[in-house]
Amino acid sequence: MPEQQPNNQLNIELSEDMAEGEYANLAIITHSHAEFVIDFVNVMPGTPKSKVKSRIIFTPQHAKRFMKALTENIARFEASNGKIQELEEVQLPLNFGGPTAQA
Repeated sequence: MPEQQPNNQLNIELSEDMAEGEYANLAIITHSHAEFVIDFVNVMPGTPKSKVKSRIIFTPQHAKRFMKALTENIARFEASNGKIQELEEVQLPLNFGGPTAQA
C-alpha cells in the first residue's frame, strides 16, 4: 500500500477585528538573550502620551527569519513600484513621555 503524503497546508483564521489591523508609525525593538520584543506604537503629533497597539515576541531565530522575509518583500515592492523614499529621521525624546532619568 503506498504511503500517503502529509498535508503541508496550514489553515490560518483571521477574525474581522484582526483583519482591520492597527496603524503604527513607530516600532520599538528590544531584546534579551532569549527573545526579541517589537512594540508597535501610533504616535500622534502634539500628544504627550501614546499606547502600544501591538506587541510581538520572537525567538532570535524567528526574528532573523522575519527580517529576511521583510527584506525580500521590500525588494519585490521596490522592483514593482520604485524605490521607497526614506523620511528624514524623527527625533523622539528618549523617555517616550515617561519620567526623566537623573544621575
